[in-house]
Amino acid sequence: MAYPKALEELVRAFERFPGIGRRSAERLAFHVLRDPEARELARAIDAAIERVRRCATCGNATDHETCGVCSDPERDRGAILVLEEPRQVETLEASRTWKGLYHVLYGALNPAEGTEVRHLSIHALVARAKDPLVREVALGTDPDAEGEATALACLEALESLGRDELVVTRLARGLPAGTAIEYLHKGILEDALEHRRAVRGRRR
Repeated sequence: MAYPKALEELVRAFERFPGIGRRSAERLAFHVLRDPEARELARAIDAAIERVRRCATCGNATDHETCGVCSDPERDRGAILVLEEPRQVETLEASRTWKGLYHVLYGALNPAEGTEVRHLSIHALVARAKDPLVREVALGTDPDAEGEATALACLEALESLGRDELVVTRLARGLPAGTAIEYLHKGILEDALEHRRAVRGRRR
């Protein structure tokens, strides 16, 4: 017997989430029907869609025009760490290992899945790097094939500026290959940031 239309639509809605197949979507849908507080989820989704936006400066998730990091006068405004997703900013902030600013690309190059350079905020990164106060851009994309391709695209775009004094670094290979940044503990992040290497220019 087919599910009622409303239930089938709920299952299909869950299927749209990354990593959720049909069986998992069905389990989630029935859990929602059993949970008396399920409407809290719907309200939370509505609130997030309504209020959360990208920071006008770095692209991080925020509920203000500018995120808390970019608004903090104590941050080192001469160093920008490039990351793929906002959840990685959360990881770095929790570890308290980075004192500079961030730039969130919102993805990584993956032509097979349709993600190309034009889908990432590399142009905004280049615009920020024109500021003479910016002395270093650290590429913190994940140490996998997509992350390396993205780092190379960022490097090529930054080199087009012709700013010889701008140093571009890559997080040290202390990051395990194939592991996403948000799953790493504080010690690994500290080592990777401390021993990041220059891929253009000389670190000062």
